[in-house]
Parts: sequence; structure tokens; C-alpha cells
Amino acid sequence: MSDQKRLFLVDAYALIFRGYYAFIKNPRINSKGEDTSAIMGFMNSLLDVIKRERPDHLGVCFDKGGSADRVEMFEAYKANRDETPEGIKTAIPHIHNILKAMHIPIMVKEGYEADDVIGTLSRQAEKEGYKTYMVTPDKDFAQLVTDNIFMYRPVFGGGYETWGIPEVQKKFEVTDPLQVIDFLGMMGDSSDNIPGLPGVGEKTAKKFIAQFGSMEGLLANTDQLKGKMKEKVEANGELGLLSKKLATIMLDVPVTFDAKDFELDHPNIEAVKQIFQDLEFRRLTENFLKTFAGNGETAPTETSVAPAETKTTPKPTSSAGAGQFSLFGNEEEDTAEVVSEYTRKTSETAPHFYQYINTPSSKRLFIKSLLQQPSVCFDTETTGLNPLTAELVGIAFSWETGKGFYLPFPEDKNESQNLIEDLRPFFENENIEKIGQNLKYDIKVLAKYNIDVKGKLFDTMLAHYLINPDMRHNMDVLAETYLNYTPISITELIGKKGKNQLSMREVDLEKQTEYAVEDADITLQLKEHFQNELGEANTQKLFDDIEIPLLRVLAAMEIEGINLDKKFLNSLSEDLNNDITNLEKKIYDAAGEEFNIASPKQLGVILFEKLKLVDKPKKTKTGQYATSEDILSYLAKEHEIIQNILDFRGLSKLKSTYVDALPKQVEESTGRVHTDYMQTVAATGRLSSNNPNLQNIPIRTERGRQVRKAFVPRNEDYTLLAADYSQIELRIIAALSKEKTMIEAFKNGEDIHASTASKVFNIPINEVSREQRSNAKTVNFGIIYGVSAFGLSNQTNLSRSESKELIDTYYATYPQLRNYISEQVDFARDNGYVQTVLGRRRYLKDINSRNAVVRGAAERNAVNAPIQGSAADIIKIAMINIYNKLNEGDFKTKMLLQVHDELVFDVYKPELETIKTLVKTEMENAYKLEVPLDVDLDIGDNWLEAH
Repeated sequence: MSDQKRLFLVDAYALIFRGYYAFIKNPRINSKGEDTSAIMGFMNSLLDVIKRERPDHLGVCFDKGGSADRVEMFEAYKANRDETPEGIKTAIPHIHNILKAMHIPIMVKEGYEADDVIGTLSRQAEKEGYKTYMVTPDKDFAQLVTDNIFMYRPVFGGGYETWGIPEVQKKFEVTDPLQVIDFLGMMGDSSDNIPGLPGVGEKTAKKFIAQFGSMEGLLANTDQLKGKMKEKVEANGELGLLSKKLATIMLDVPVTFDAKDFELDHPNIEAVKQIFQDLEFRRLTENFLKTFAGNGETAPTETSVAPAETKTTPKPTSSAGAGQFSLFGNEEEDTAEVVSEYTRKTSETAPHFYQYINTPSSKRLFIKSLLQQPSVCFDTETTGLNPLTAELVGIAFSWETGKGFYLPFPEDKNESQNLIEDLRPFFENENIEKIGQNLKYDIKVLAKYNIDVKGKLFDTMLAHYLINPDMRHNMDVLAETYLNYTPISITELIGKKGKNQLSMREVDLEKQTEYAVEDADITLQLKEHFQNELGEANTQKLFDDIEIPLLRVLAAMEIEGINLDKKFLNSLSEDLNNDITNLEKKIYDAAGEEFNIASPKQLGVILFEKLKLVDKPKKTKTGQYATSEDILSYLAKEHEIIQNILDFRGLSKLKSTYVDALPKQVEESTGRVHTDYMQTVAATGRLSSNNPNLQNIPIRTERGRQVRKAFVPRNEDYTLLAADYSQIELRIIAALSKEKTMIEAFKNGEDIHASTASKVFNIPINEVSREQRSNAKTVNFGIIYGVSAFGLSNQTNLSRSESKELIDTYYATYPQLRNYISEQVDFARDNGYVQTVLGRRRYLKDINSRNAVVRGAAERNAVNAPIQGSAADIIKIAMINIYNKLNEGDFKTKMLLQVHDELVFDVYKPELETIKTLVKTEMENAYKLEVPLDVDLDIGDNWLEAH
């Protein structure tokens, strides 16, 4: 390896923006409501570079105040850019503090862009014998590449690619990287508002570079051009030269490369950890610590921790290279002033009294005291994560902060059952409130011991979900966020996953006690915290009347499970194998050779190089042909091979994800499949299904629908009943918007899509064609999700102008609907959230963003969340009411599944007519809207027949 020193210069804002938009669909929001996406994205990239490259020297370069010189040359330079998103603005101070704590110099000069600072420093470093790597995705930097200066570009999907002279020559079709300036000047840059030469795009610019070598060469030889291009170039020569000047990265910024300031030094570990703690970064903290303690290095002495009895608070050191900051216009700040001391509590530092119960007399005294409490937190410790098979190892109890008890359970099942009987009076006492974190798990475990947990429940996970739906809800995160406390890690007790991982039974009793009672103690403290916040967020009623009662319903459904016809699935798997083999043959025949159809790289070469199906195929950021489903779907109508490839993909996924996987997920002890319903995943309030996910079984294809055929009744005395809300989201939007025309259509029992088509196309309803109804249906559902003319044209056979006309006519037909959409967005802007009919809130922190892309996403959520969330709330009410009626009537019928707007029941045949009436009545009357709710019922010997 070369001994030549390497300098890495990071283009800060390029990576910050990239990180921010990587999380745009699922932003990282902490408990304080801060959007930490940009910080997390940037730090992940920075640590990735450090881990991969272990650079000798490193600096991070920022813009400050824009480019004064370029604005002076061209007033409109960068004038068309959206306002920087608030999530990035608020991230910058945090990133500066982190970099200071890491002893990484921040390079910034008022009136210059980071490009110019990097360009200047890279040239200076080159003269001092350094190899410089410019860490940026921005193609403009290609002009700076030399034998010793490289672009180090993050690529889509992870990883980096290095651009030296050969790569720049190939990418831009130039002989010298400096010609990239001419290339950029000719074609312009819409993001920077560099005008370029009118009519000159990428292809033409490359042709001109090859022919004339430069902008000046082109302008001196316009006699060789023809027609309108000649006229345009000659008329805009000055604009071309100005564009070239604007695209030129400056190399004379008043900054100085002083090697010692850029040496990658050991960071102030504790200072960085404190910042990460304040931002609630747990995984990033682990990533950071691994980065600077790996590769044989030892973390600096300032990070080591003394034994508990002699633990001292490390003193943050001052930042190396701090003088560099003032040189470039930053105010100098000592890290010790920016970062507070690391003070998170643990079981080692927080006073507590945790005791295990292991004698008959202590057990009697404990149970006597337990039964006198009005409210108790409990937590089961088990042999595994599957509640249907896990056995009790112990139960922890706490009813006073810092105190708690642990009752270990014997391995013998009879002895365990005898012990749980001693606790039955507590668990089945209606007057004692039971508190827990993810109580559904504990209820399912105890059900195996024939224990029914009665009385009022308080689940801290569900409470936090209602308070802050966009945040994570696991106990470790909640403890660190709200109590400034780091709980004992389970891996400390049983080790990491793998063959050497212990069972909880093998853990020392004292350690079991510390771990288990700590969980109960912390959960009790969280309950006290969340009890007040539920009221402040106006979600107490939703918690008490919906989420907590639903917890019991879901536990019962998950315990019940559903019967699966494994023999049918095996047969279907063979049929799919034949289908896939036939498709493979058709694809190979059309391609003229065999290749790996599942390889996007090989597929792209076949479709776009060999078969040349498209003149200008799209490419991914890694340079290979784009073969994603949306790209291929667009071409499927014109090319049979592409439709066959899409079918091949669909059948392969269906086979692996469901047909072959489902039989393996049958629980041996019950012979049934038991999905796990998650209440705290979707911010809208919808339930999600897991292990297996029964909500995503594809039903738009014949083979996909057949998977549902494998779900069958308990036995021949039972039948499956499926009850499905008909167009509930459209009914809700009609009711919420008070759109009279739509409300009347529903009240009259009309086909809403045909009714919409009739009004939009101004024809009698009996003359509506299938295509017109289909287009109206697409608009009806699309309005909920903010469909655009472009989106509608992609989903239908309509052109973009026809789509725009249809949407405009739709809104003219339903004016109240348009008003409602505007009102929802206005409400969100004023309040920061929208809510469902039951008051479930969806917080929209970006609703007032000045960035159009970010704001647009929040506006669509402002319209969609109340509709989708209200539908979720309504079916939850129906589930609770039906569950209670089934129990009150002592019916043998069981509710098995919920799939969005559909419920599936295992109905005892003699009860069928009664159950049909009960289910339909409860679902249609779960919540009163101005529009009637309508439920379709079907029965069958399998789920497909019943759907």
C-alpha cells in the first residue's frame, strides 16, 4: 500500500440533504418532537467513511451565506431553490457540536460554497503530496479530479465508488476533467439555476465537447452548426460563457491547509455520547463506539469507566484544531460548554430494593401484601419469545418506585401450575389494576396456565403509542427517553443469539431478580409519567375505550389461530413450480439464451442491450439498468417478455413468502397458524400482522387468491364467515366532507363509482361504460391519497391532459370534497396534527415546511390519515363489541382474523344465522356517520370462498 498520506474532505450539506431525504417517508422523530433524520443520515455516512477508509486526515466543509461572487455575476444564481427544510436547519447546530466533540475541523468561509472550499484545500493538499478524496455525490466536483484528487461518491443501496481521471473521462466523454466545466456550462444546471445554452442537453453537450473541445471552441466555430441550433448558440454565446464561469469551482478561497489540524484524532467519546443521548440515538451510539474502538485500536483513557464503587465522571477535553474554527468564521466554542456530563442512571447507580421470594413464609407474606394493593405492575420471564410455547421462569411485581419482588417458577409443570394457583386471586381480582409493557404477551403466556387476567389494565407501550405514534415504543428506549435510565440488557444475562445463548432458567437467581424486577419497576415509573400525558394529548378515552379493550380481543384471536390445509399448499406449490418453469422457458425463448432472471444486472443487459426494447433505458445510481417493477410495468403492455418477467417475479415471491413458508409456521402444539397483531406500528391506527403477515397476501391474481383457499374451518362442524366493510374509506370521506351528492348516492344504495362516472362524464348512470367506471374508481380512491394528473395517467389509459381534466371535473362535481381537503390542511397548519372521528392524532411536523416536497407529503397525510385512521378506529370498535357479544352469549364461534376492513370468523354451523345477524349489526352500527356503513357477508369452506 502507498505511504502517501490521504485527506478526505466531506461535502457536508450534500450528505446532510441526502441523509434527510433517505428518511423522508419514515422520519426519525424523538420524544421532544425533534426531526433527527438529517443528523442521523449524515453521521451514518461520516462513520461509514471513517470505518471503510481509516483516513489519515479528515475535514468537513460547509457553505455559509452562499456564493457572493456568483450572485454578483448572475443575480438569479440558485434563486429557484426551495427553502431549506426545517429538519435540516435545526440539524446543523447539532452536527457542528458533534464534529467539535469528535475533533474534526469544520471548514467554512463566509460568502463561499463548500465546493470552493474543497476545491481550494484539495489543490493545496496536492502540492504538499497528499491524495485527496472529495466525499460527495455532486457530479460538479468531477472538474477537480487529477492524478491525486478523487471523487469518493456514495452510491444508491450503500457503498462508495471512486472516480479518478478514467472514470470522469468515461462518464462525461471528455479527455480532460477540466472539460467537465464546459459540459456543465453548455447544458446548464436547473438545481443551481445555471442557464446553459438553450436547446443543449447532455447528449448535445457531449457531442460539442468531442467536436470542439470547449465552450470557447464551440463559440469560435458556430459556422459548423446548422439550423436552429446555430441560431441559438450564436445568440446566446455570452450566456454560455457566463454559465461556464458559474459552473467553475473556485480555487482561491482564503483558507489554508494545515496538515496537523486535519489529523484524524481520537474523539471525546463521552462528549459525543452525551449529545447522542440528548438526541436519543442508541444504535448510532453503538456504531460510533465500534468505529473508534475497532481495528485493534483502544479507546482513549477518557472513555474508560472505573468500577462502580470508584466511578468518576470523565472530564471532556478541548477540541483539537479548535483554532481552525475561528480561522473560517465560526465562533469558537469549547466542547465542555456545549456538552453536559454523562449522567444516565443504571441499576448500579440508582438506589433500589429488589427481592426474590423463595420460602413458603415469604411467599405467604408477599401474596397477602400483593392482594392489598390497588395497582400493581407485573412482568413475566419466560423460556422464549413465543408465548404459545414459552414456559414461566418467574414473575416480577412492583407497586412502589425502586422496590419490587421476584417469584421464580419451578421447571416441573405441575409444580408451576400449583404456584400460579396461589397467584390466581391476584390476577383474577377485578379491583386490582394490572400494569405492564406489552401486556398482550403476558396475557397469552398466563392463558396457557388457565389464568384470565381481569381488572383494569394499563399498557405503557400502548399509552406511548397514542402519545407519540411516530417514535419507537420498546421499554429500553422509553426508559432512556423519559426516565434517563438505561436498563440491564438481556444479552448481559443470556448472551447473543446463537447456539451458545442461555435459557433464562440457566441464569443465576440474583441476576434474574435484578433484571426482571427492574423491568417491572421501570414500567411502573413510566405508567406514572404517561398517565398525565394521555390526558394532555386528549387520548385518554381512546386508550381506555379502544386500545386497552382491543388488547384482550387480539390476545384471544392470536391464541385461537386459524386452521391451515397444508396438503393443499403442497399441491399449490407444485402448480407454481410448473407455472414458473413454463414462464422461464418463454422468457429464455424470447431472449434467445438462458440467464438468471432474478438478477437485475443480467436482466437489464438482456432487455436493453440485446433486445433493445427501449431507446433510452433508465439506469440506477450504480450505473446498471433499472428493472424495478414500476419501470417494467410501464413497458409490459408493449412487450410480452416483460409481462412474463413480472409474472415470474410475482409467482416466485408468492411461492417463497406464502405457499412454502406458511406450513412451516403452523404451531405444533395447536396445529394452527397464529399471527401476531401489532397495535403500535402504523401511525394511522391500523393494525399490522406479523409472523406470518396475513394482511399482505396478494389477491389481485388468481394464484394469489388461491393462497386464501388454504385457510379452512376448525372441522366439518364449522364454516368460515368473512365480513367486509364496503368502501368504508369513501363513505368516511363523504361524511367528513359533508359532500351531499356523494352522501345521497350512498344512501340510495347506488354503485358509487358508476354514480361518480355518471356525474363527472355527464351521462345517465345506465350508460356508464366499464372503462369510465374504472377511471372514476381510480379517482375516487386516488383523491384520498392526493393523486396527481401524472399519477392518474400512469394508473389508467388516460393521457396526462385528460387526467387533469378528469380531476378538475371531479372537484367541480364534488365542491365540498375539495373544501374539506383544504380545511384539513389548514387545520394541520394551525394545530400541527389531524385527527380521526375518535380523536386519534397524527402529528405532522412538516406541514408548514417551506420545502415543497416535504410539505406536500405532510399535506397528503393531513387528508389521508383521518380517513384511514377513522376506518381503523371503527373496525376496532366493531371487534370489541362482537368479542363481548360472543362471550356474553357463550357462543362456540370465534373471531380469527382482521385484514384491514375485513373480519374472518370460525362459525359453529348451528349458530350461523344468529352470528351473521350479530356481526352485520355490530359492524354497521359501530359508529354513526351521516353515511350508512354497509357490510358484505360471505361464507365458505375456506377463506377464498368466504371472501
